[in-house]
Amino acid sequence: MSFSRNPVSLICASLFACLPAVASHVATGNGFGFAVVSPETATVSKFYAHPYSFVQPKADDPLSEGVETVNFIKALGWSDAAANSPSASYEEDSHVIHARSSAGEGLFFMPFGFERAALVISWKPNPAETGRNSLHVEWKRPVKTERVIRMAGTEVQLLRFEGAEECLLLIPLGEKWAAPAQPQQYLAGNLAWALVSLESESEVQPALREFNRWRAGLAPQALAKREIAELELWRVKPSVQFAGEKERHLWRQSEVMLRIAQSREPNRPGRNNNGLIVASLPDGVWFTPWVRDMAYATVALVRMGHKNEARAALLAYFNARPTGKMRAETAGADYQISVVRYFGDGSEEPFFTMEGSTNIEFDNWGLALWVLGEYQRKYEDPALLGTPTYRGRLYESARDYVAKPLLANLEEYGQGLIVAADTSIWEERQKDKKHFAFSTAVAIVGLRNFAETARRAGDQATRIAILKQVDLLQTGFNAAFIRDGKLRGTLEEGVKNDIDGALLVIINFGVVSDPAIVRNTVERMELLRVASGGYKRVRSTYTDPSIFEYWYEKQEFLFVDFSLAEVYRRLGRNTDAAAIVQRIVDKSAADHNIIPEMYVSVPCPLFPGEIGDPTGALPMVGYGAGAYIMQALQWAKLESNY
Repeated sequence: MSFSRNPVSLICASLFACLPAVASHVATGNGFGFAVVSPETATVSKFYAHPYSFVQPKADDPLSEGVETVNFIKALGWSDAAANSPSASYEEDSHVIHARSSAGEGLFFMPFGFERAALVISWKPNPAETGRNSLHVEWKRPVKTERVIRMAGTEVQLLRFEGAEECLLLIPLGEKWAAPAQPQQYLAGNLAWALVSLESESEVQPALREFNRWRAGLAPQALAKREIAELELWRVKPSVQFAGEKERHLWRQSEVMLRIAQSREPNRPGRNNNGLIVASLPDGVWFTPWVRDMAYATVALVRMGHKNEARAALLAYFNARPTGKMRAETAGADYQISVVRYFGDGSEEPFFTMEGSTNIEFDNWGLALWVLGEYQRKYEDPALLGTPTYRGRLYESARDYVAKPLLANLEEYGQGLIVAADTSIWEERQKDKKHFAFSTAVAIVGLRNFAETARRAGDQATRIAILKQVDLLQTGFNAAFIRDGKLRGTLEEGVKNDIDGALLVIINFGVVSDPAIVRNTVERMELLRVASGGYKRVRSTYTDPSIFEYWYEKQEFLFVDFSLAEVYRRLGRNTDAAAIVQRIVDKSAADHNIIPEMYVSVPCPLFPGEIGDPTGALPMVGYGAGAYIMQALQWAKLESNY
């Protein structure tokens, strides 16, 4: 991921997300919101009202990052300032977070069985506590109004905050503790609460009824146990043989990360985001839905066997709206799949870069068709193709608003075709757009998959026409990107993409299979090896240290590491492949089984820490949890073919 995704305003947030392993925060979520717990203090540091960072575009500035999602909490925990030895970790590879300190221990989680943004908190003080300490909260925004409501024998409080449309319902769960000694310390009176985000005060009574049904009279500790038990029922049996317990735990935690990252908010007028998957969880700065990252997360769900979640993600691609905002830059073609990412409401965000322009990433369209093909190959779900979506039945929408726009943005090269210049996988600045090998390769893969989808839909004419274009694209690819016996990242000459981590993905997709070219590409990957032991994405050509990308492109990128491990396995270099993955597994095991975006290779103020520390956005979802699961499944598949 390129920082050209992010305006300068997010640099401070990125600094917070780039702390070393010992400080990595842990996130919980239920598809309706996110919460974050800090191990350094055993406190909740964030509680977001929605499962994404930006709700919608700003009406007066449509190319900005948009309207930020409300965060209710700055800090919530036990008030004993003298408490020491704080920690926080996931219980049984779940989304239930267990925090501890010398003052006691607590549980924090957002329940999947309750379909609202709700955070359940409970604290058990050490026996030495006498009541002088209590749960203490520092709100992120000033409280504007507070109202006590009595319903069904329960006294709850409803808070409204300055500058927030959402309100917060406080439902006591545990035993009474101490009377609040300070203003607005509503939580001090009990040891357990449910904090429920509501979009309007009219939702109070239905939310209370729904919560009481979900709770079923259980105590807070029992609720956490039930949550974990229900999560175990949701899991699918792994189809891989793990080399050890660390791999098994990383698989299980990664499976949960994929679930936490997917929006379960129902579609409604003005919001069409159900099923979208964010690129990272908070505190990572990328907790917004990117087409590309979501593709990897969805294919991981497909291959694991999570059909319902994968189906919801596919429908999200075809129900998101409005899209097609950049027709002037796409040969006039209207299109359904965003050229970059989405706001939380499902509307297309073509991304505002620091140079003040938009991006065009044609590889997104090929990836969406790849996901659709992977899903159909696994599940043979003809009903999905006939499902009504924003632009008609899903099959026709994929044909007319994904495949056709992609075909409309091809150019002749040699005796074949290549995809027009774009910003592609690493999201170059639009003024630096090029003809990327990755975009053409993914077009080949996606369109080939769509030809099979057309066969399933009984559309033989489209199938034949698509396959002809695929042949021309393969011819064009070979002419444009394989020169002098070497696979190149761009048609245009230049040291930056001459060797490129994206070439490994192309090999794994099967677009390039010549053994000599594959070996040469792997040998040249040594040019991308960094001090931390893995590989960066490209040989950066930035010379100005004041530019974020100057430092960003020097760090080790785990998606490239996973891709190289898969290529090694295809070459039979199993020991080399296992070493790459085991290193990531070991480092993740020491950090809550979180897979980060990057490891520090060149320490700097933006990416501080020791060489090898996790950095960038963490935990990553598609490029982290999804990439790990996919390589594990691919390895199992390769082993079974021996």
